[in-house]
Amino acid sequence: MFKYAKLYARREDDLPDVAFQKRLLVIICSFLFLCGVAWWLMWYLIFGWSIPTTAAGLFGVWMLIMIVVSHKLKNHMLLVHATFLGTMIVPVVCQWSLGNMHNSGMIIAWSFLTPLGILIFSSLRPAIIYMAIFVTCIMITVLFEPVLGRPLVATEGIIQLFYSMNLITSFSVIFATSAWFVNTIKKEKLVSETLLLNILPTDVAEELKKFGKVEPVAHEKVTVLFTDFKGFTEQSEAITAKELVEEINTCFAAFDEIVTRYNIEKIKTIGDSYMAVGGNFSGVDCTPWHVISAGLEMQEYIHQRKKERDQLGEFSFEMRVGVHCGSIVSGVVGVKKFQFDIWGDTVNIASRMQSHGEVGEVNITGSAFELVKDKFDGEYRGKLPVKGKGEMPMYFVRKKKSDLLTDDLPREL
Repeated sequence: MFKYAKLYARREDDLPDVAFQKRLLVIICSFLFLCGVAWWLMWYLIFGWSIPTTAAGLFGVWMLIMIVVSHKLKNHMLLVHATFLGTMIVPVVCQWSLGNMHNSGMIIAWSFLTPLGILIFSSLRPAIIYMAIFVTCIMITVLFEPVLGRPLVATEGIIQLFYSMNLITSFSVIFATSAWFVNTIKKEKLVSETLLLNILPTDVAEELKKFGKVEPVAHEKVTVLFTDFKGFTEQSEAITAKELVEEINTCFAAFDEIVTRYNIEKIKTIGDSYMAVGGNFSGVDCTPWHVISAGLEMQEYIHQRKKERDQLGEFSFEMRVGVHCGSIVSGVVGVKKFQFDIWGDTVNIASRMQSHGEVGEVNITGSAFELVKDKFDGEYRGKLPVKGKGEMPMYFVRKKKSDLLTDDLPREL
């Protein structure tokens, strides 16, 4: 059934949730068609031709016709309204034909499928209207016990059978649809939370969910990293937009893997620049050594990729990396399309280290090198002028020669 349900009212432009709704709808309607046939047969054997027998038979035929018609027209909403209008009217007609609740085995319980189904497949407003109609029919049944046509009398055993079939079957349908609805909500919530965690650090995301806003936080000891591709503007004019975006995405995806492995927080990409920060974010401590190690791995990746693409005659990037350590302020800005960002002099200096660097190198400030000089070799570049800061000592950092020989720099932390 699930295989054929995928073909029901199928359109090429159907979104995934619409396609799933169509499959669920046709499965429910097929089940209701079988229920209509079963009830018609049961009532015919018990009462012969009667109002409940006729109503059940017509309902089965109605369901079959509407499944076919809505499929041909590729309009599943036609089946939604036709189905749940029938599930409201037919149980009420059968209920009032059999008398009070006891004699009918509470067949009117089937009518509750209508507001539930409309709520799932349509919207809240019509669902409320149908719910009010359902409650009204219940009250009329309880207060007036209307009887349509000649009274139909069944034995106590048959009445108990009515109860069992009506309650078990209708409540099973209600449970199945409710379970689908709840499961769908949980999946959507998981997707939204995963997307949120891709944008924000874990503790920031939790604060935003709990309070609807995020208070700025000062971080005293962090390490900021910037990357930038050399000659990006010139290269972007010589290749197609698709090639450009694909190559940037490939490189940045590799950077994402590297910073994740070192517990570094990616902040954002700005054109061809990549910005990340290491520190105590979300309870995970990240040292300057982690950030500089990540920067070296990024350069290794770009160097290797350029070598491979040059052999194929394809364009490739070269990159500068800059790093600085210090204090920053972090927070979330915006209401729509909000973004986690960092500010402070440390961020500006790290950006200057990138712009004052050279291709293939990781350029860091003298103060940053003092923190990692026992872990990396450094090439002192002297004091170079930095806009707004005067002259600053800079170093190109590289793996220690012992690390190059043993390759013992941890890849997994």
